[in-house]
Amino acid sequence: MPSRDDAPIGAPLWVDLMTTDPDASRKFYGELFGWTAEEANPDLGGYFNFQKDGVRVAGGFDSQPESPVPNVWTVYLATDDAEKTVDAATATANGGQVIVPAMAVQNAGETLGTMAVVSDVGGAVIGMWQPGTHRGFGVHAEPGAPAWFELHTRDYDESVEFYRTVFRWDTHTEGDEPDFRYTTYGTGDAAEAGIMDASGFLPDGVPAHWSVYFAVEDADAALAKTVELGGGVLVPAEDTPYGRLATASDATGAVFKLVAG
Repeated sequence: MPSRDDAPIGAPLWVDLMTTDPDASRKFYGELFGWTAEEANPDLGGYFNFQKDGVRVAGGFDSQPESPVPNVWTVYLATDDAEKTVDAATATANGGQVIVPAMAVQNAGETLGTMAVVSDVGGAVIGMWQPGTHRGFGVHAEPGAPAWFELHTRDYDESVEFYRTVFRWDTHTEGDEPDFRYTTYGTGDAAEAGIMDASGFLPDGVPAHWSVYFAVEDADAALAKTVELGGGVLVPAEDTPYGRLATASDATGAVFKLVAG
């Protein structure tokens, strides 16, 4: 598996799942992706890590009763200074809002890192992580691991500028046609994430949001397994220039995407 010790600044380096049923989520992703789950850590509010072949790939925790979206995956971008990044995100010119202020995450005297969560200029929720001893997922772009990260937004131009300014993205325009406006952080095989203009197809009432794609060997087989495990198919698998893609929900309703090839 491709391993990565350190993510470039602004690149996705972690994903975690807020879930109303941690036991069901452990079972679902364990059977779908072959993940194992570490024991929940009471000193970290019951937070736990998923592993793939002994390498951390994602996190999970019990949702709070007041959460408006109780079952959801969150993407975290790498930062070298979480407090300054929060300040940049929420500067008047950039238009972000604080959801969780920068806070150090410690366990048994060990500084795992510093986290924060903000909403971007288009209202999409995005986390950030300043690594300490926890460097993020140790493997990606292989079956059973996070592979791609994508923002769907109605505020495309403003969002591209937000991530360029706040998270120091080196942006590249991949498509600039009316029906396909897409920008990536990095280009070619070095691309880390993408922003799509979703103003033409994002349903009313669905906010701007980040999605995580998990790599699989066979998207159709993974969808069939998803249904068998109590999840759902939201968008059937289809061939694209970027692989065979699909959108699914897990047994608690959290949405995720699949990519094969």
